[in-house]
Amino acid sequence: MNQFSLHREPLITELEIKVRLGQMVLELARDLRGRQLTVIGILRGSFMFTADLVRLLYINDIHPLIDFIFVTSYSGTKSSGEMRLLRDMSLDVNGRWVLIVDDILDTGRTLEYARNYIQDRGAAQIHTCVLLDKPSRRLADIQADYVGFKIEDVFVVGYGLDYNGRYRDLPYLGVLKEG
Repeated sequence: MNQFSLHREPLITELEIKVRLGQMVLELARDLRGRQLTVIGILRGSFMFTADLVRLLYINDIHPLIDFIFVTSYSGTKSSGEMRLLRDMSLDVNGRWVLIVDDILDTGRTLEYARNYIQDRGAAQIHTCVLLDKPSRRLADIQADYVGFKIEDVFVVGYGLDYNGRYRDLPYLGVLKEG
């Protein structure tokens, strides 16, 4: 059985997350203000990011409807590649502008699945927003419209991201190392 430990130094500090989040919200406000916006967070990893993002949208006079879907393909540190919808959204997105929020754009399969799923439900316009982008692992042909940070191929935990349900509570992003 593999043993993992959290590297001592944060990859991205709590302050760096807050600063970048403020910058991203200004970009979103510029592009989406005045729209009937629905924010769809992808559970579980994006819950902190989605909550902080929505709180800052309020400051910019954007008051979206908020919902979540639960899509997974992970077991431990590896993606199985098989997408499973564990919880559907409850809001009707037909004819609405939708912002999909996810924690990390890794292989791209989850975001691609969510985008196609929401598009099939009649969304008028879909934008995507991710906290982290790991382009070296991309398998699906998808890019996020709004990206917090680009990172190397490391396994990241904290700020909602986990390893088997642990470390979501960290206010920063750390690297999990084998050994």
